[in-house]
Amino acid sequence: MTKSIIVFLTVLALSSSVYAQSGKKVFETYCWGCHHQTAVAFGPPFAEIASKRNAEEIQAMIADPAAVSKIFGYKRNAMPPFKLTPEELKAITAYILSYKPSNKESK
Repeated sequence: MTKSIIVFLTVLALSSSVYAQSGKKVFETYCWGCHHQTAVAFGPPFAEIASKRNAEEIQAMIADPAAVSKIFGYKRNAMPPFKLTPEELKAITAYILSYKPSNKESK
């Protein structure tokens, strides 16, 4: 039983790492023009987003920024919607969340 748990946790950690690595490619393709990982650019840095939002909120914002902006109470939203695959959406979300302040020391 303990061995199964260790194997499961190892696979989970590796898959999160793979998502974060492919998330960097999604970032470089779609996001870098407005967002930076830790510095303020046109859009908020990933570290700020990760400290305020969970995975579902991040994915919703990327998929439909105009609708989610209204829900969050933003007065304006300049982010265009992106037609990402489910895998790309998971990958960019993992990459953004990898900048959560508690994970920052490992960067």
